[in-house]
Amino acid sequence: MAQESLSSLVQTWLQWDQDPTTRAEIEQLRDANNTKELELRLRSRIEFGTAGLRGRMAAGFTYMNCLTVIQASQGLAKHIQSKGPEIASKGVIIGHDARHYSHKFAQLAANAFIALQIPVKFIDESAPTPLVAFGVHHFKAAAGVVVTASHNPPQDNGYKVYSSNGAQINRPEDGEIAQSILENLGPWPNAWEEGRRSGEYFEEEALQEILVPFQRRVKEYAVSTVSHMHPPRPFVYTPMHGVGAIRISSLLKEMGMHEDKEYNIVPQQAQPDPNFSTVKFPNPEEAGALDLAIQVADQQNKTLIFANDPDADRFAVAEKVDGKWFLLTGNHVGVLFASHLFDTITSDVDASKITVLTTTVSSGMLQKMAESKGIQFKETLTGFKWMGNVAQDLEKSGQIVPFAYEEALGYMFPAVSYDKDGITALSVFSMAAAKWKAQGLTVFDKLQQLFKEFGHHETLNNYFRSPSAQLTLELFRGIRRGSFLPNMQLGKFKILRWRDLTEGYDTASSDHKPDLPEDPTSQMITLWLEGGVRFTFRGSGTEPKVKFDAAFTICHRYQHANTPSATIYICHVSTASLNLLVEYENKKLLRDFVPLNVKMSIL
Repeated sequence: MAQESLSSLVQTWLQWDQDPTTRAEIEQLRDANNTKELELRLRSRIEFGTAGLRGRMAAGFTYMNCLTVIQASQGLAKHIQSKGPEIASKGVIIGHDARHYSHKFAQLAANAFIALQIPVKFIDESAPTPLVAFGVHHFKAAAGVVVTASHNPPQDNGYKVYSSNGAQINRPEDGEIAQSILENLGPWPNAWEEGRRSGEYFEEEALQEILVPFQRRVKEYAVSTVSHMHPPRPFVYTPMHGVGAIRISSLLKEMGMHEDKEYNIVPQQAQPDPNFSTVKFPNPEEAGALDLAIQVADQQNKTLIFANDPDADRFAVAEKVDGKWFLLTGNHVGVLFASHLFDTITSDVDASKITVLTTTVSSGMLQKMAESKGIQFKETLTGFKWMGNVAQDLEKSGQIVPFAYEEALGYMFPAVSYDKDGITALSVFSMAAAKWKAQGLTVFDKLQQLFKEFGHHETLNNYFRSPSAQLTLELFRGIRRGSFLPNMQLGKFKILRWRDLTEGYDTASSDHKPDLPEDPTSQMITLWLEGGVRFTFRGSGTEPKVKFDAAFTICHRYQHANTPSATIYICHVSTASLNLLVEYENKKLLRDFVPLNVKMSIL
């Protein structure tokens, strides 16, 4: 089939797009005869993948904009309709964050479902992403949509989809929706309607209907994790210019915590700001992201900081230790949560009926902790689309799944919802911190106790911003063409095991099939090296990044003597591994990537 001409693509865009801003962008490019930019914007489509859509807001089929949101919504609506009236009649829940265009995108999304007489519970005000994940499961909806780009830069936005089970969509459903989108590209009648009011199939003010049971459930669950309430440990909180603070105050008040007494909110970051004016990137993991929170904590003489990302599905912790601020990694917080929750398991409970989850790039410490209690442990691919669905499969088999986490500051509590949830995480951690304080322990002290018992587990994380998906693909192809796998050697480091989950290959098994599902839609290669280092090189499913993660363990009895040398060793291995993996033609490619933050904490 002949490729569609560029002029035809321009004509189609202008025929379908009724947003004056994005229409003007394409018209200006057409009038300037900027064929290169038009090809970039119109020739390919923004990919419907991990949980939905995410990307830069701009005109063209390649980007996030009103038209691509309408098209995605029409495809999703048709997909739900195809399941039959019994499913479709359960309706969808639509929410949004406070980013530029989020409210408008959410309104346009609603039109597609209403057109097919699929009821919509619409959260008109900005709200945390976990509210929708909870709502889908609580109200047994057919699906959920959140317009959010989470912690991405301000020029980005996204379209996150939850399946009827309250977990993020996963394969094969994501592929079915993607195909349905392609079959429903032309905007339907009334697709561009804005300002819709409550009426048949549309409930405009659904916030309180969902927020009240959500907060009640979060409070009940958080309180259930302690035998009795302890006086709260004061903290400083930042919502990172997002929606956390405008929804969390009433919850904390019900839990006995009052603003300006038990906690302070960073004033410069308290209200939603789509430009994220005080931070370079609105991600608590980023260097400098908590600088203002630290200033406020020092001013208020508080030694504990809690942070959410802008849509409040991630959670971060920092503590002042011996006069210096220490940012806990996602792995630190994950094992602290596990320790806290394991304390609630009584002797009459069959621990073998309990399973905890984490991802293949997270620390191995959770497995050691679980095994010491007789609790089952399961590893999944990265992302909560895997952990949320795996948790439900386990529950169907009779297992109890109290907790799951991934190293990127994501924590899931299935008693509340089947996705990462920064609101529940903050509530539960506040209970844990108060309990440890009553025991005479700081957060740092508790972490040291766990290291002493299970070994000091640490990770080093780094990433590069990728200019394009094609360059990312070429980078990984170059790695696979290298001599590393045939020789099982990475420079002077012997490779003990090589696992490629993109191509479904693992040297550790007799049939060379991996122990986790292969995923051809994402890039992930993991190497186990001599010296106890596990090194993973992977593409991000939600951001234009190539990530690498190194994990290692220091036996505690040697920790104090060997931590500096171990630090040097892991840094040397990681640097050497990265340089070797991108050798030959890949070094030329890597010059186009932008190196950014390194995250590592050695205690």
